[in-house]
Parts: sequence; C-alpha cells; structure tokens
Amino acid sequence: MLGMSAPAAIADLRGVRALVTGGTSGLGRAMAQALALAGAQTVVTSRDRGRAEESAMQIGGNAVGIAMDVRDHDAVHAGVEEIYARLGGLDLLVNNAGIGMRTVNPRFLTEPQPFWTISPQGFRDVVETKLTGSFFVARAVVPLMLQAGGGRVVMISMNTETMTRRGFVPYGPSGAGVEALARVMAADLTGTAVTVNILLPGGATATGMIPEEVPDEVRAGLLDPAIMGPPIVWLASPQAANVHGERIVATEFEDWLARYGR
Repeated sequence: MLGMSAPAAIADLRGVRALVTGGTSGLGRAMAQALALAGAQTVVTSRDRGRAEESAMQIGGNAVGIAMDVRDHDAVHAGVEEIYARLGGLDLLVNNAGIGMRTVNPRFLTEPQPFWTISPQGFRDVVETKLTGSFFVARAVVPLMLQAGGGRVVMISMNTETMTRRGFVPYGPSGAGVEALARVMAADLTGTAVTVNILLPGGATATGMIPEEVPDEVRAGLLDPAIMGPPIVWLASPQAANVHGERIVATEFEDWLARYGR
C-alpha cells in the first residue's frame, strides 16, 4: 500500500477551495479528508443534504456539505451557485460521484451477468451519475474558473481492465466514458489557465461498492481508499500548477512523480 509521499505530506493547501462530488463515502471521502487535512476548504456533495452536512462535520476543518444530484442539470447549477456564494469561488473540482455495479447486480463479482440482462434504468442510473454527472458539473464550474483566471479539474477514473471486464456493464463503460471526456476536456482547455488530469486508484478498493460475499482473502487484498490522498493533495498543490492532460495511477504515484521529474 502506498504511504503518504513527501510531496503530499508537506503540502499546505490553505486558501485552496475544493469541491469533491460524491465525497461522503469511499474514494471521495478519502480525498476530501486528505484535502481538508492539508488545509483546503473542502465541499462534499450528496443527493441528501443531511448526509453531506454530517460527512463534512466528521471530516472537520473547513469542510462544507451541500446537496447536489449530479444527474440533474438544474440541481448542479443550484449547488455550484451555493458553493460560490459561500466560498467565493473554486480552485479544484474533483469529479468523483458515481454508483457501482452493486446497484445493477449485487453479486457482480461471483455471478457476472451479460449486458443484455441489465435493465435500461440500471444502465441509465450508473451512466448518468458517473459520466453525465461529470459533464454537468464540469460544464457548470469550468467557465467560472476560466473567468476567475484559473483552476484545476481532476476526473476520477478506473483501470482499463475494469472498463472492459466481463459482466461490468454499465460500470465499465461509464468509466471509459469519463476518461474519454477528460481527454477531450484537456484538449479543449489546452492553452488556458484551467488544467484537467485523470486520477485512478490502480485496483479494487475497500469501499461499499464491493459485495459482502467476497472471500476474506480477496477482501484482504483490496486497496485502502486513503491511497487517493497523496496524489489528490499534490494535484491541488503549487507543484502541480502546470500539470495537464496526465493520467495518474495512485498505486504508482511515487514512481510517476520520479518519472515526471518533480
């Protein structure tokens, strides 16, 4: 498991305003905690305001919880308006909100189902949350970042193998779509003061998305969601000011930093 790397450990994010969609659990919660611990004023979202506010209180620091259904264009704009009214702006958007395979097949690891058995509504729910939601939030936030003179967007993705794994419709395609969207966004924003990068854990993580019947030996090999902390803190730091269009795997973060020359 990756420990806290030196660049992330010494980062001081006081003054940074960050939004982590779906930040009340799993990878989102881990990233929100890491950002808040480093001093960032961090907003976490949930469809339920009470859950978002409770999570923000547990995260501590300057964390704020707001309601935002990323599948709803109007709800996204209302949420972004609330954030800007309370924080005065955003410096970092972490597009993380998503729902997993358990919503369409509770036993997806032990009993994978072919794509033609997945319900249309189940497909829509996963894709609209992960892919359409990422588009809606970025579409609302990025123009404001451009107007303000800069900002950073981090798109949370998954392993390529997961995108094409047997029985992983619609979760895999939703991740592939997010990664393609991120690449196009990065191309569109080249030459501007807003950067876009992709971040993924590098393996299955110990979150609520893993079925309960998974054997103990498999569960023991799951990554701690905290693995996302060092790279997300670094991406929010001054050291990453000019990093754009990169795909960073959390399990390989320190090696990536060495290759990148930072």
